[in-house]
Amino acid sequence: MIESNVSAGQSRASGGGTRRLTLLLTATSAVTAANVYLSQPLMGAAAASLRAGPDALAAVPTATQLGYAAGILLLVPAGDSHDRRRLILGLGTASAVALAGCALAPSVGWLVVAGFAVGLLSPVPQLVTPLAVALAGDGRTGPGAGRIVGTVQGGLLMGVLASRAYSGSLAELAGWRAVFGCSCLLTLLLVLVLRGALPYVPAATGAASYRATLSSLPRLFLAHPLVRRITVSGALVGIAFGAFWTTLTFLLEQHYRVGPTGIGLFGLVAAASALLSPFAGRLADRIGRRGALAALIGLVVAGWLVLLPGGTRFWWLVAGVIVLDVGVWGGQAVSQTVLFTLDPRIHSRLNTLYFTFRFLGIALGSLVGSLAWAGGGWPAVVGTGVVAAVAGLVVGVLPARDGDRPPPSTGAGGTGAGGPDQPVSERRAGRRRRPYPSRTAWLRR
Repeated sequence: MIESNVSAGQSRASGGGTRRLTLLLTATSAVTAANVYLSQPLMGAAAASLRAGPDALAAVPTATQLGYAAGILLLVPAGDSHDRRRLILGLGTASAVALAGCALAPSVGWLVVAGFAVGLLSPVPQLVTPLAVALAGDGRTGPGAGRIVGTVQGGLLMGVLASRAYSGSLAELAGWRAVFGCSCLLTLLLVLVLRGALPYVPAATGAASYRATLSSLPRLFLAHPLVRRITVSGALVGIAFGAFWTTLTFLLEQHYRVGPTGIGLFGLVAAASALLSPFAGRLADRIGRRGALAALIGLVVAGWLVLLPGGTRFWWLVAGVIVLDVGVWGGQAVSQTVLFTLDPRIHSRLNTLYFTFRFLGIALGSLVGSLAWAGGGWPAVVGTGVVAAVAGLVVGVLPARDGDRPPPSTGAGGTGAGGPDQPVSERRAGRRRRPYPSRTAWLRR
C-alpha cells in the first residue's frame, strides 16, 4: 500500500534531515519556476539582436506559458504512477537542454520553439510539493503539512518574482543569451545535487497507468465537490492575479514613466509576500484550512481596494502589491493543503487540476485586464480584480452541502476520513450524532 512505499522514502528523508530536504525542494521549486519567466524582460534586447520587431518577440513568453500549461496537464499526472524522483531529475535535465536552445537561438522561430519546450519541461514545482509532503509525513497531510506546502510554495513565488529582476539585470551586463546560458548551468547543477540528495519513493502499489491516470482527470473533477470548489476558486483568483500583473506594466510605463528594467525590479516589491507564504501554511495548521483560505482570499480583495488609489499614488501601489500577493500565494498554499487531504495516490492529479485551472484563470485575467484597461483605465481594472476575487471567495470557502463532510476516499485502499478503512458502524454513528450540517464547523476544518 501507499503507506509502506512512503515510509521507505521517509526513513531516508529523516536520516538526511527533513528540514534540509524541504529547503532543497524549495530551492528546486524556485529555480524551475524562474525558468518559465526569464524571457519577459528580454524581449527588447532579443528583438534588436535577432533583427525582429517587439511584436514578434512577444510570442516567446506566450509560447512559454502555453508550454507550461501543457506540461502541467500532460506530465504532472505521471507523478501518481511513476517515481517522482526520476521524473524531477529527467525534467530538470531536459529543461536545461531547452534553455541551451534558447541561448543559441538563431531566429525568432527557433526561440519560440525552445521557449515552448522550456515551459513544457518546467512543471517541477507541481511534482516537488506532493513529494515534500510525502517524505515529511506518512503520505497524508499531518500537523506540519501546511508549513511544508507553504515553504515549498514560497520558493516557487521567490523564483517567479526574482526571475524578472535577475533576467533584466544580467541581460544589461552580459546580453540576453547569457541569461538563458546561466540558467541552463544553474539547472544542471541543481539536478546533480538532487540526484545525490533525493530519496527513492516508488509509485504506489496498484497505481494506475499513465493513460488511465490522465483519462481519470475529468472524473476526478466531477466526483468531488471539494475538488471543484478549490480548483474553480483558484481559477477566479488567478483572473484577479493575471489582470493585475498584465496591466501593471501599462500603469508603470504610462503614468510613472518606469522602463523595462524598473518594471522587472518592481517584482521584487512583491517578493516580501514570499517570506509570508510559509506562515499561511502554519495558519492553516493552526486555525483550520477553510478559515485560513477565507482570510487569505479576503486579502486579495483588500489588496485590490488598496490598489485603487495606486493609479496616481505610488506608495499605495506598493502596499497593494504586497497585500495582493500575500493573499494570492498564501491562498494557493492553503488550497493545495486542502486538496492533499484526499487519497495520496491522486496528489499529482489534484495538482494537475488545480494548476491547469489556475493558469487558465491567469491567462483569462490577462485578457480581461487588458480589455478593462483599454475601456476604463485603472479603475476598471480594479473593479475587474475585485469582482473576480470576491467570486473566488464565495466559491472557495462559503459553506456548502459537502462542506461539513470529511474528504471522500478515492478508490480501494483509500485512507481518507470517512473512507472504506473506517468501520461502517462508526460512520453511521457519526451521522446520527450530527444529523444536520453545522454552520460553523467549516471554519474549523
